[in-house]
Amino acid sequence: MSAPEEARVPEKRPRNREYTLVSVFFVLIFVSLIGYLVYFNTFVSDDFINSPYNTRQDTFSDRVVRGSILSEDGYVLAQTTVYVDGTEQRTYPYANMFAHVVGYDSHGKSGLESEANFSLLSSHTFFIDQMKNEFYGRKNPGDNVVTSLNVTLQSTAYNALGSRRGAVIVLEPKTGRILAMVSKPDFDPNTIASDWDALVQDGNNSSLLNRATNGAYPPGSTFKLVTALDYFRQKGTLEGYSYLCEGIITEEDHTIHCYNETAHGAETLYSAFANSCNCAFADIGIRLGGASLRKTAEELLFNRKLPFDSYKKSTFSLTGNSPVPLVMQTAIGQGNTLVSPAHMALIACAAANGGVVMRPTLIDEIRNADGDLVKKTKPVSYARLFSNNEANLLGKLMQGVVENGTATALLGRGYTAAGKTGSAEFDENGSSHSWFIGYRNVEDPEIAVAVIVENGGTGSEAAVPIAGMIFDAYGMLQ
Repeated sequence: MSAPEEARVPEKRPRNREYTLVSVFFVLIFVSLIGYLVYFNTFVSDDFINSPYNTRQDTFSDRVVRGSILSEDGYVLAQTTVYVDGTEQRTYPYANMFAHVVGYDSHGKSGLESEANFSLLSSHTFFIDQMKNEFYGRKNPGDNVVTSLNVTLQSTAYNALGSRRGAVIVLEPKTGRILAMVSKPDFDPNTIASDWDALVQDGNNSSLLNRATNGAYPPGSTFKLVTALDYFRQKGTLEGYSYLCEGIITEEDHTIHCYNETAHGAETLYSAFANSCNCAFADIGIRLGGASLRKTAEELLFNRKLPFDSYKKSTFSLTGNSPVPLVMQTAIGQGNTLVSPAHMALIACAAANGGVVMRPTLIDEIRNADGDLVKKTKPVSYARLFSNNEANLLGKLMQGVVENGTATALLGRGYTAAGKTGSAEFDENGSSHSWFIGYRNVEDPEIAVAVIVENGGTGSEAAVPIAGMIFDAYGMLQ
């Protein structure tokens, strides 16, 4: 009998690895796509749709009546009037007063009309009412945007600036809420369509330019905050500095004068800051050098992104190889440095808020046409510009300016204040823009301001009185 045959083991079919890998690859792509769609619709879609570059937003106006823009105190800043024949007209009850910050909705969009476009063309009314309106071919009412703007402060800043060119911006340091923003020359958004060609072609006034956020000015002596901060970071103290001011300083054949060549005499850094002594700060600049000044300036957002919807980046050009005359000029806020009022306001806010800049906001809430809350803005920290100790130190310097320096006009008004004046020369004849940055209520800062008056002379001449009127008006609101 022959040996039994070995049981045959069926051959194992080789797996097709290529097909398996391809299948897994496509499954992963599908899962990733589903995950991204969920993420996009949950977290990103509103921001994407709300982008001012998304031209498809305006198609929403086919079925939604654009909502209103309101001040924090309930006044209408922009609204859509619907006539019997169904035609619509966007109107601005305060005309020129809020022109740049509220913006316009013709020939493109600007200001809040652009920033809040998606919300204004969205409708969160009761869904049954929306269904009825759609059934009958009626448009739904858009949501209303409640801003942080205060009519009293805006009108005070607007009237105080008068017929002069310049800008004013007012913020709450603790929250970043923008309470007022004025730019002049201005325009009437009610007649923007008929005035458009003239406004665009008028290069002398640049009336469409929001000087508060997109203006570019030499900072003048307001920059001495940066120079003083850099000195402290290098030396670890402001004590021990002394300088004998004779009203003029010359280094490498370059001469800098104090205002009216006033000889301030023996000065500490505190008195030099209060008196806005150009000679002392030119001397400090030489001691610090261009590289150190640049480092500190950039930490205070020069040459950096700013937290505004639309803005002009501030520029600072010093390096370690910059010549001494340029270092001297830059240390006192001249040279090639350019800055916007909004940026200087952020620096004042940081000094008032322990060194922290809150993200500036113009929108407090979004509410539907029935007044129900849709969305509320919460304060968010944007950046720490300096330490709490440095903020206290700068605050002490700024108090000195008000108590015994170039801003004593703010004394005796029933509140304390701190700030820095500036006179920014802009031509060979010595003509200067008038600056002031500062805050009200040193013990518990309430508002911070930046004021610039083009060709306004010294800071104490034009900018300080405007700041004083705004501080006074704020007190009347409390």
